[in-house]
Amino acid sequence: MSWLYDVMLTPAIEVGDIKITAFQVVAVLVLVGLFWFQHSSRGGKSCTARHILMKTEEELLKAKSRIDAGEDFSKVASECSTCPSGKSGGSLGRFTPGSMVPAFDRVCFDPKTNLGEVVGPVQTHFGFHLIILDERNGVDDEVKASDATKKE
Repeated sequence: MSWLYDVMLTPAIEVGDIKITAFQVVAVLVLVGLFWFQHSSRGGKSCTARHILMKTEEELLKAKSRIDAGEDFSKVASECSTCPSGKSGGSLGRFTPGSMVPAFDRVCFDPKTNLGEVVGPVQTHFGFHLIILDERNGVDDEVKASDATKKE
């Protein structure tokens, strides 16, 4: 196994005083691959969204009026949301269809839902949500294709 140690830790590339080992090259390639895998649509549907969850519709409408008046969605989420994601501005990260409750998925994967637009209240068994869609993959292309088919 010492040959593996030698191969992986012996500088493979030298640029001036900088020495890069094969191990470092492999590590960077793995990280780039993981980043690409996580952030590409991979031919499927995915999106990133934030939300604010509250017990009552009345409370949620008060939060929505703050956002409509110009307050930052993430700030209102961190102050008002009862979901643990509120601490991170309501961020739910990246998810695919079926990862969330159906009412939530309907909003997030509906081609008519505009990015950056506050949607809600949306009721689920958790309570009432305001949702803002930050990014979506694999949905808009589907709509463009179906629109093109209709025109033909």
